This record gives sequence, structure tokens and C-alpha cells, in this order.
Amino acid sequence: MKIRVIELDDIGAARQAIARTGADPYSVSIMAPKAVFKALFVENVDNRAAALLKQEMLSLGGEAAVSEKVSRFEKGFSGVLLMGTLKILGQLMKKLPVQPFGLKAVAEELGKVLLDHDKQSFCLKAGNFTLKLGGRALVMGILNVTPDSFSDAGNYRDADKAVARALEMAREGAGIIDVGGESSRPGARPVSEKEEIARVIPVIRGIAKKINIPLSIDTYKPSVALAALRSGACMVNDITALRWGGQRMARAAAKHGAAVILMHMLGTPQTMQKKPAYRDVVAEIGDFFEERIAFAERSGIEREKLLIDPGIGFGKTLGHNLEILKRFGEFKSLGVPAVAGLSRKSFIGELSRGAPVSERLPGSLSGNIWAAMNGASVLRVHDVKETVQALAVLQGIAFSG
Repeated sequence: MKIRVIELDDIGAARQAIARTGADPYSVSIMAPKAVFKALFVENVDNRAAALLKQEMLSLGGEAAVSEKVSRFEKGFSGVLLMGTLKILGQLMKKLPVQPFGLKAVAEELGKVLLDHDKQSFCLKAGNFTLKLGGRALVMGILNVTPDSFSDAGNYRDADKAVARALEMAREGAGIIDVGGESSRPGARPVSEKEEIARVIPVIRGIAKKINIPLSIDTYKPSVALAALRSGACMVNDITALRWGGQRMARAAAKHGAAVILMHMLGTPQTMQKKPAYRDVVAEIGDFFEERIAFAERSGIEREKLLIDPGIGFGKTLGHNLEILKRFGEFKSLGVPAVAGLSRKSFIGELSRGAPVSERLPGSLSGNIWAAMNGASVLRVHDVKETVQALAVLQGIAFSG
């Protein structure tokens, strides 16, 4: 006899594990929710509701951690950590709607969050393109046409060289090409809209004439985005998450049916690394995205055209970056595909004895594979060929047997 521990992170994995025992097919679906454990943090709950949640979870065989204020019957609001299997949480949601103190709303939100978190695939609309996201992460190739990019400064300032690199990345397996005309590295000098347009438009037009691939414009300026969308781009990668351009940027994207990447950044590229601080970096970024997604939808951008990027290195310390990656899966609760952009960034150098940018490929691959395993649908990278191969092996392992 041998006993081994297996890890079941989702309902699909649970069904496969149960089926391997030879269980009756009908019973597989019944037992699977009992095998997947979830922990959900519910913020700002009435202490009376928290006491009821604790009682109900214990009665169902689960657990709930509550503030000591709840135990002392103090008035106010606090957080609750629910801990139980999907089966138990399902039973809880059936009991809460008849309970007082706002627990009906808690039940509704629990159902939505669990559904979004377990979503395995997305259908992303970007202009005339429909991208199926799920399974293997999609690779977005970085094409910086700037003289001061932190990684490939000046390599592709010439439009012909930039177009040639885009074609090469497409052959290597890139699913999207992201063209940027202004560096967003810490302390980077802003450039005028006129200069940025002059850099990116010849490149976008040149690529669009030669290959049929989704093109993204990496900009926060509405005029640049509009020029790019008119020239063949179908996606806007906005490091300010529609804050700098506001309604103008949102209207430009909505008018052209463009997809939009909403990225989190603390401050600006000039100020973002000046002592960034958070109470809970992942929770605060999650709150930021909820507000930005709602703004985008109010502004006419459909939800199936939105992606989020937690902004590794944009107003974050090494500890913040690692915490974001460690808990990357929590962003799945937002119900939109997530982008991981960590290629060759400084935190990799910090973790690898100060390795220069040119020697950060192994660390980039490691971080990207971790992100892909924890919910990233798109990986924004410099090294397309190597990342595509790494993902092919990951997919082979994940879907074997």
C-alpha cells in the first residue's frame, strides 16, 4: 500500500482525480465539489453578519475566521475569512439569502466571485480579431521604437528594422505585437504626442501591410492611440488604466472596437519608485481594477474587450513584485483576462546577483511560467521564441494523460 498527497486546485482537476479511481461517472460530478478547498476573504462585513457566517460555516463543516470584536459582540464592521470546500460554500450560499444584516448580498457576491475565479477561458474581442484565451497563455511581443527603452534602447528606432522584428516575432509564435513609442522605465523622460506619433505610426502601418496579427499601441495619450487605431492597431495598452486620457481615451477605444489593457501604476514613471507603500498590495490593486473596469464599461468599452495588468515594477518594491506574483491567482476573481509583464525587469536582477538586462532571460522565463500557471492569460515579453517554447512544455505537462 502507498499513500501520496495530490493537489487539486480546481473542479476539473478534482473530476480527473476522482475518475482515476474508477468511480461511477455519475458520482464524479457529485464528489468533485467536496475535493476542492477555497478560502475567501469578505471585507467590511457587519459584525452581526460575521457572527452568523461563523455559525453557519461551522454547522456545515467549514470554518470562518472573524475579528475578536465579533466574539465580544461589539458593533461595527470587520473582515471574515471563509474556509471550506466548494460543496460547503454552495450550501452556505443557499442559506444566506434568508439571513439579515446584508447576507443576501454576500451570497450573491460569493457566487459571482467563485464563478469568475474558476473561469478557464475568455473570448477577447479586439477590432476585427477574436482571441481565444485559455489553456496556453498568449505571448505578446514587445516592440519598443524608442531611444531610451530599458531593454533594447535604440535597436528598433528605424521603421524598417522595427517591422522586420515584428515579422520575426510573429514567426516565433507571438499572438500580439505591442508597439511603444515612449519609454515608461523609472525616471523616463516624457515625449510629445507629435514625436510619439512620428515614431509608432510608420511601424504600425508597415506591420499591418505585411501580416494579419493583432497590433497593440502602448500609450496613455488619446491622440496617439487614435492615430494608431486608424493605422491598423486594435488594442490599447494604457499604463494609466484610462486615468490620464480619461473619457477621450475611452471614447477612442470604444469607437474603434479596440481591446484595452488596464495597468496599475502608483504615481508616474518619474515618481513611481519613490518609496512606494501599500497596506496590502494585491488587495489594493484588486480594488483599483474594480473601479477602472467599472469606469471602462460606463465609458462604452465592453467587458469582453478588457484586460488587466498589475504592473510589475510600476510603483512597487521587490517585495511588492514578489507578493503580486505569489498571489497572481487572486486576480482571477475579477473575471477578465490578466496580463503579466515582467520580462527582463529590475526585480529579476535583484534576485540574481545584479544580472544586467541582457542576462535576465532565465529569470524572465521562470517568472512567466509561474504567472501562466497562476492565471495569466497573456505574457508580455521581449524573448518570444524562448517563451513560446517554455509554454509549449508547460502545456504538454498540464494536459498530459
